[in-house]
Amino acid sequence: MKTNRSFPTTLLTLLFAAAGAFFLPVAVGIAPEVNAASAAAVLPDFTELVERTGPAVVNIRTTQRIKQGLNQGMSGGDDEQMQEFFQRFFGVPIPPQQQLPNHPRGNKPNRQEQEEEVPRGVGSGFIISADGYVMTNTHVVDGADEVYVTLTDKREFKAKIIGADKNSDVALVKIDGANLPRLTLGASDKIKVGEWVIAIGSPFGLENTVTAGIISAKARDIGDYLPLIQTDVAVNPGNSGGPLINMRGEVVGINSQIFSRSGGYMGISFAVPIDEALRVSEQLKASGKVTRGRIGVQIGDVTKEVADSLNLSKAQGALVVRVEPGSPAEKGGVQAGDIILKFNGAAIEAAGDLRRLAGNTKPGTRITVTVWRKGATRDLTVVLTEMDVDKPSKKDEKKQKDKAEPTSNSLGLVTSDLTDEQKKEMKIEHGVLVESAEGPAQRAGIRAGDVIQRLKDTDITDVKQFNALVAKLDTKKAAALLVLRGEASQFVLVKPNAP
Repeated sequence: MKTNRSFPTTLLTLLFAAAGAFFLPVAVGIAPEVNAASAAAVLPDFTELVERTGPAVVNIRTTQRIKQGLNQGMSGGDDEQMQEFFQRFFGVPIPPQQQLPNHPRGNKPNRQEQEEEVPRGVGSGFIISADGYVMTNTHVVDGADEVYVTLTDKREFKAKIIGADKNSDVALVKIDGANLPRLTLGASDKIKVGEWVIAIGSPFGLENTVTAGIISAKARDIGDYLPLIQTDVAVNPGNSGGPLINMRGEVVGINSQIFSRSGGYMGISFAVPIDEALRVSEQLKASGKVTRGRIGVQIGDVTKEVADSLNLSKAQGALVVRVEPGSPAEKGGVQAGDIILKFNGAAIEAAGDLRRLAGNTKPGTRITVTVWRKGATRDLTVVLTEMDVDKPSKKDEKKQKDKAEPTSNSLGLVTSDLTDEQKKEMKIEHGVLVESAEGPAQRAGIRAGDVIQRLKDTDITDVKQFNALVAKLDTKKAAALLVLRGEASQFVLVKPNAP
């Protein structure tokens, strides 16, 4: 008798098929309802938010006046191309250039030149007061001869630039109006990564375009004076100056920058925090400009390796790489190689924090900076002066060398003592001059002409002392050298060769 070995498999197949026939309709009937309910609970509806905030978002177009000679009119072909360009991208045709007649030599017209107003650019903005104050970006209105603001109801106003600040990219303009729609300003310091936001603006001149996304990061330190908000909201040219709005209808930022290799949106955009923008706009409204304090140092971030080498508990603070001669910092006793940990009691986590805190402090204010120097903290008093954004660049340096007998060491450095004349010229009190760098020092980036001012926490006075300190270094650990190059000092980590 032949055994049918496929019977159990066939039976199981029929049983599962029957079970599937019984359970499948139930599963299919329930799952869509559960998924639909979950989706409705998670995905936001922006319609009411847009209806409520949209009327206060404006289109800003700027023009400039150019002088055109009588014989320099556009050709018909160029004129048609320009009209098509503005019609397609900005939505408004421009009047055709008038072809002016040629004038024979000796027959002079009454006017040799005529001034013409031509389109310059398109951006966005938003109304912050019922009497017509509008906030936007500086780069939207910078260089414009005329600024025009258009509301969603198609009313157009000629605007006056109250003030613009390039460092923060915040500008304030004013239109003559009353009972205008306005946006509520929120608190950018309370935003959370992951929360929904929308942007309203005029990308490529397309007025009142709405895009949505989430806050990707807070306090992104890519600006000198403002920590920017990073989002994944689609922002393109023309969105600049428009509001970044949270789900409560509050402005939390001004859309200002994009990260792009193509010029278009690539998934990362940045906004000026509204808290910072409001502080700037209040100064612009009061005086038409923004004044910032300065202490007169060039700074960099503190790496973990430098922090470990200098016995700092963690990588924090602003490393002073140069102190400007005659600056408040120099008068207060700040030195190159110091790590500024606090500014008037406020902790400095990164170099950008110091720039912003000093910039937001009124010139003439007496403040205390806490610095880490040679393994200990000390408090220094500094009186801030006003920042001069047009300060000339540092002068080129010429060094006259009087070389002593060179001596090599395990770092690969050949150094010589500095003369009093060299110290005076470089405005330093101690250090040794690098004649050549090989091995570990060369790999670390040290080169001839550099000055070694400090090894770890010890000031370098001469070659003999420097080489003696190097000889005692642990060959398993990197040592921090304070190196002066030109007018800037920085810590360089070098691991000595084993004997």
